[in-house]
Amino acid sequence: MITAFATRGERLHQLDLSNHPLHEAIWIDLEAPTQAEEDAVEAALRIDIPTREDMQEIEVSSRIYREDGVLFLTAQVIASPDAREAEIGPVTFAVQPDRLVTVHYHHPRSLTYFADWAARHDMALETGLDAALGLLEAIVDRLADILEGETRQHELLAKAIFAAHRPQGKTDTLSAVLQRIGRAEAMNGKVNESLATVLRLLTYLTSTPEVSDGPCLHARQMPIALAQLQDLRSLREVAAAQADKVRFLLDATLGVINIRQSDVIKIFSVVAFVFLPPTLIASIYGMNFVHMPELQWVWGYPMALVLMVISAVVPWVLFKWKKWL
Repeated sequence: MITAFATRGERLHQLDLSNHPLHEAIWIDLEAPTQAEEDAVEAALRIDIPTREDMQEIEVSSRIYREDGVLFLTAQVIASPDAREAEIGPVTFAVQPDRLVTVHYHHPRSLTYFADWAARHDMALETGLDAALGLLEAIVDRLADILEGETRQHELLAKAIFAAHRPQGKTDTLSAVLQRIGRAEAMNGKVNESLATVLRLLTYLTSTPEVSDGPCLHARQMPIALAQLQDLRSLREVAAAQADKVRFLLDATLGVINIRQSDVIKIFSVVAFVFLPPTLIASIYGMNFVHMPELQWVWGYPMALVLMVISAVVPWVLFKWKKWL
C-alpha cells in the first residue's frame, strides 16, 4: 500500500495519488508493498527500494549506507496491534534531499501518530531529513509510552507475586504470573532492540560531517537530533532498570513457589512424625504374643489407645513450643 503526504503551509496532508504524482510528496510510505508498487515508486523517484530480505540484515553496512545520492537507514520498530502480542520489524528510511520514503512490512502506530500530529500542528518539514527526524521522534515517544506502560504492569506483577502466598491474596496463579513475567521480558527485549537501532541511526547522523553524496544534518536540525539522542540514552537506562526488575520478579516468583513447596513438605513431615509413635505402639500391641501381660488386662486396650494419643500430642506440643510450626 502506498500513502503519500505533502506539505500545505507548515502542516502535512495526505495526497490523492489519482490526481497528484508521487514526486510532489515529501513523505511516501510503503506498507507491505507489492512488486508493482515498488516498481512504480522506483520509476517515479529513481531509487532502488530495498527488498524485505535486505531490510532484515543485521550488519551495520546493510542498515546504514548511501547509494546514488540517497541515504538509507533501517531501524527495528515495534508495532503493538490491539489484542495481539507486540511485534517488531524493520523500517527503512530512504532519505532524499527533498523527500523521504519509508518501507515496512508491519504496521507501527508511531508512523500513524506522526502523520496525525503533523496534520494538526505546524512543523518545519522542508527536506527529507526533516520528515525522517519527525518520524524518529514519534518512534522514540512511542517507545517511552511502552516503557511507562510496562512499568505499571511490573508494579501489578509485584503485588500479585507478594500476595500469592497469602490465603486472602490475589487469585492469579503462580503459573499465570510466570507467563506474564515471560511476556514482560519479551517486550523489554523488543524495546531494547528498537532503542539500540534508533540510537545507532541518530549517532550516525549526528557524527557524520556534511558530504556531497546524499543528505546530512544541517545546523538547524542538529539540536533536534542531539535532543533525541539524549532521550534515547535515558530510555535505555530505564529499559535496563526494567530488565533488572523483571529478573527480580522472576526470582521472587520462584522463591514463592519454593516457599509453597516447603510448606507442603513440612506438613507431610510433621504428619509423619506425629503418627510415628502411635504407629510404633500399635505395631507392638498388634504382635499378639502369648506371654504379653497387657492382653489379659481389662483396661489393656484403652491403655494402648491413650498411649497412642499421648505419643501424638507430645510431639505436636514440642513442635509448637520450639516454633517449628
